[in-house]
Amino acid sequence: MPTNSAEDPRARRRDHDRQDARAARSSAADLASSPFRIDRDRIAASPFFARLGGVTQVVSAGGAGLLHNRLTHSLKVAQVARAIAERLAGSPDTAELAEKLGGCDPDVAEAAALAHDLGHPPFGHLGEQVLDRLARHRYGLADGFEGNAQTFRILTTTDVRGPAAIGLDLTAAVRAAVLKYPWARLHVPDPHPSAMRVPPRGAAEPESSPGTGASKFSAYCTELDDFAQARAPFSGRLEHWQQTVEASVMDTADDIAYAIHDLQDFHRIGVLQHASVAAELGQWSAHMAELSELDAGTLAAERRKPGYSLERLRRRMHAKDRWIVDDEAFAMAVARVRGELVDDLLAGAFDGSIEAEQATAAFSARWTARLVDGVSLTPSPSTRSGHVMLRPAQWHEVQVLKFVHRRFVLLRPDLALHQRGQASLVSTLVDALDAWLVDRDEASRLPRRLHDLVELAHREYSLLARDTPELLVGATGEPIRGQDEVRGLARGRAVVDFVASLTDKQAVSLLDALSGRASQPWSDSFVL
Repeated sequence: MPTNSAEDPRARRRDHDRQDARAARSSAADLASSPFRIDRDRIAASPFFARLGGVTQVVSAGGAGLLHNRLTHSLKVAQVARAIAERLAGSPDTAELAEKLGGCDPDVAEAAALAHDLGHPPFGHLGEQVLDRLARHRYGLADGFEGNAQTFRILTTTDVRGPAAIGLDLTAAVRAAVLKYPWARLHVPDPHPSAMRVPPRGAAEPESSPGTGASKFSAYCTELDDFAQARAPFSGRLEHWQQTVEASVMDTADDIAYAIHDLQDFHRIGVLQHASVAAELGQWSAHMAELSELDAGTLAAERRKPGYSLERLRRRMHAKDRWIVDDEAFAMAVARVRGELVDDLLAGAFDGSIEAEQATAAFSARWTARLVDGVSLTPSPSTRSGHVMLRPAQWHEVQVLKFVHRRFVLLRPDLALHQRGQASLVSTLVDALDAWLVDRDEASRLPRRLHDLVELAHREYSLLARDTPELLVGATGEPIRGQDEVRGLARGRAVVDFVASLTDKQAVSLLDALSGRASQPWSDSFVL
């Protein structure tokens, strides 16, 4: 998309940006000499990174004991990503292939892993869903809200720590490595991967929302020039829908960390109970042949019976991932998880003793090593996988570990009760900020950051409405007409950007202040 430096606030950075993914640059304020180390350091020094310490991983950390938050999760993903990248780059069998595909630099993989959750709003995936619904239905933003796309927007636009004060001025390699889902919700690239016979993971439209575009994506229409620029050096090396090798390393590391560390958390606080997990895995193993003969209706109706949910998982895997799923490997994965998680870790309640701490640490270390050892690099992956993938045994084990987390943590009624309250909070906060923005008598007293975000978004959407209005059109096909509609889009994006930049605690405190429930004046400084 053409840019005009007099109108576009990011043009100044683009004018001197690197066309080569491996080109070097430095700033007087940077401590490292390697361009990728500079990128990693800028991400780690960003206040958007620091705020992840106050953002939910699964449940809010405050008052819930020693639980992962988005910051500690990101640090562990970075640790695993670096280990994987060093293995691939250090092995003659994989280093040559990685270089042909665009490279596998450990600093790039680590930087992408540190950055991958920057766009997560307050209350994690729940906040993401609420903001997406409000962005699309209230403000008419065709690409809504998505945590991965918000990450890319922060790195290229709303953070101001780069030399040009627009984004972080990262190399193309690191920007491309952050693109876990290298497409927009709609339109880009063309043909869109959602139209493929077997779409990449995340590219298909949600069954419940036809016409809304990909369920997961990594760039809004406002960042498509940065998206194209980041992907350009990999043209001819990768298919238009494929992750870079370094993005695939980050994605695999995220899966590994998620599969292990959340289970640790919920064992610590007594949520993950031995009896229920043992019954589910044990009953499936004992009756797998009979369960395989049941019709889908019976499985769905009786899903609370031990073994039934696991059988439903096996069938979903066959439906979505025929390229790798194997019943024997699945049964072996269930047996391994049963032996090491149920019969070993969960057999003894976590009581805070040295013995309990050592058992938890040993479980994490053993599984991390096993899964990292199971990583391979392939020249021709399935559309459902990146070039970096787990071997079949480990892939099935990750699916079973993630199933345990979902079945016995995420689907708990008490967690649902808590999350419904959080969803209401986010929605009410958006209402309150939107009302403030349209109140002409109070417009001069807006939080300065919200004011700046409105101005930025207005410039962005004005350019899009003038040059590429088709990017602002969603499933309805209705074109954007006039400055009033542009201002409405800008107001929506600014409110979403603002709310997404808060920690869980800031969101609660700000709503208390706006609703008159706070006993003291608002005093929390907005570092973002």
